[in-house]
Amino acid sequence: MKTARFETEPFTCPSCIKKIEGVVSKLPGVSSTQVMFNSNKVKVQFDSEQIQAEAISKTITDLGYPVLAQKVS
Repeated sequence: MKTARFETEPFTCPSCIKKIEGVVSKLPGVSSTQVMFNSNKVKVQFDSEQIQAEAISKTITDLGYPVLAQKVS
């Protein structure tokens, strides 16, 4: 299991959190998604055998929240 932290452009409303968590958590291989509204960060735990961090990053960006930086551990 890996953990990715994505820094995004600022969120504009609390519904952003639900939108991102709802979509990202349904991606294959994702076990948890946590959006931190005040710090503009998204933390995702995932199975790298099923999905790569780049695909998660693209999904977040496609939702309208461009990813500015990512770190995978």
